[in-house]
Amino acid sequence: MNAICPQIPENAPFNPVQRQWINGYLAGLFSGQVRNEAPRPSLGTLLFLFGSQTGGSESLAKKFAKDAISRGFEAKAIGLDASHPSELPNTSRACIITSTYGDGDMPDNAQAFWDALIADNAPRLENLSFSVLSLGDRNYTQFYRAGVLFDERLAALGAKRVLPRVDCDVDEEAKGHQWFADLMGVLAPDSAAANNASSHEEKPADYSKSNPFPAKLKTNRLLTGKGSAKETRHFEIVLDGSGLEYEVGDALGVIPTNCPDFVSEILTAAGLEGNETVTLKDGSTTTVRDALISKFDLSPFIAKLPETLAAEELVSSLRPLQHRLYSISSSPKAHPGEVHLTVGIVRYELEGKARKGVCSTFLAERADEVVPVFIHKSPGFRLPVDTSKPVIMIGPGTGIAPFRAFLEERRATAPESRNWLFFGDQHAATDFLYQEQLGEMFSEGVLTQLDTAFSRDQETKIYVQDRMHEKAAQLWAWLEEGAHLYVCGDAKRMAKDVDAMLHQIIREQGELSEEDAKAFVARMKTEKRYQRDVY
Repeated sequence: MNAICPQIPENAPFNPVQRQWINGYLAGLFSGQVRNEAPRPSLGTLLFLFGSQTGGSESLAKKFAKDAISRGFEAKAIGLDASHPSELPNTSRACIITSTYGDGDMPDNAQAFWDALIADNAPRLENLSFSVLSLGDRNYTQFYRAGVLFDERLAALGAKRVLPRVDCDVDEEAKGHQWFADLMGVLAPDSAAANNASSHEEKPADYSKSNPFPAKLKTNRLLTGKGSAKETRHFEIVLDGSGLEYEVGDALGVIPTNCPDFVSEILTAAGLEGNETVTLKDGSTTTVRDALISKFDLSPFIAKLPETLAAEELVSSLRPLQHRLYSISSSPKAHPGEVHLTVGIVRYELEGKARKGVCSTFLAERADEVVPVFIHKSPGFRLPVDTSKPVIMIGPGTGIAPFRAFLEERRATAPESRNWLFFGDQHAATDFLYQEQLGEMFSEGVLTQLDTAFSRDQETKIYVQDRMHEKAAQLWAWLEEGAHLYVCGDAKRMAKDVDAMLHQIIREQGELSEEDAKAFVARMKTEKRYQRDVY
């Protein structure tokens, strides 16, 4: 039976033309609506549990859950920090989508769940059907470890693997969508959208990783002083006309090109002129020189140049050139229409040959005023919604990037808030990044406290974790008040040292056992009060 369309009453205060227009609008609005439409049968519950450090796994989980709902599932995407293994015995189907952070570690939001899953009292899971999608980066040795561990442990607890684990490198996004298509083929072979993983995907943004915005590079300024062992630069990029929006805590994706001099070195070693034609995977053709400059990752040739090769053979084994993500170091409230980056430029010598970081030197030397960019959302690295909560930021070196953005945001939205920054580098005279701006913020009171650790300015090296220990009592007082603590920078050493010091301070100042201190930190992570942007 068709829906009843309402009509504007004759005594309504509209003239005939207005009444006719409104009635026409209502007729169009209600047309096609049918009462008593039979509801689609439910295919049951399906959970997508995500472990995410920078937002990639979360984004996929939410996209797949939305697609699964359209097929008839009661699907949900839930962070592993919002779930617990004790809930799994009452769950019939669950998928884990997880990245691996650093070199083999669990994402922060997955650690507590994993600890409970491997505990002696972890529940048996014979009633659970599962599959794992693991995201990683081959540049790291154990780049799929988190996914491998979840896959093996769930099976050990009796859960049934309905689809083998799939591991996706950073350039293999299609494998993730194929995993989802295969999953739907197993769980819902008769659904209208079966075997079509992309039929219900969200419409991509106008500008994205696959279609970056050609932004204007407005500023390229050296931050480090004369005599510094480092080269750190401040970049200002104009987003006007792009429609791109970001929040503090997000990252900027940059699509670089390779150094032409390095490409020439490779071509010479391979005995090629550079104008030889090669065919790319999409069927298009280009010269081998252009392909090496803009299409392929040349890292295999950094240590050892190729020997004489045909052009097609040279490129056939190379991976696609990947984008790079940089923590955004500006607030859109302070710099409308712009995005700022703080980048350490990578230059080094290997066996007597000069070598460069691809993207950092692209920005520093080769951008030619145009930088292809996109916004990468980082929902797991956000300022507290409650601006009365104190904020503690630990960011040595270029790890200061998001905290410059945080401070600019707090200056604009909550100038009365309390904000504490720990910053470190080698020498105060040459490596005190944004010293003048931080000084202004300190004078204004936006930066409540600033503690610095310049490791080479005295005989004994001092690092940010040492300054944390010196201020242990005050730091503990802030944490007891509900402060949010953020860390940005090197994952292999700094972040681990800071984490160990945090546990020590909580244990000593709170007079807690080691287990209780671990539980305190775990609660901070669950409550989003301990967030890390590490690499």
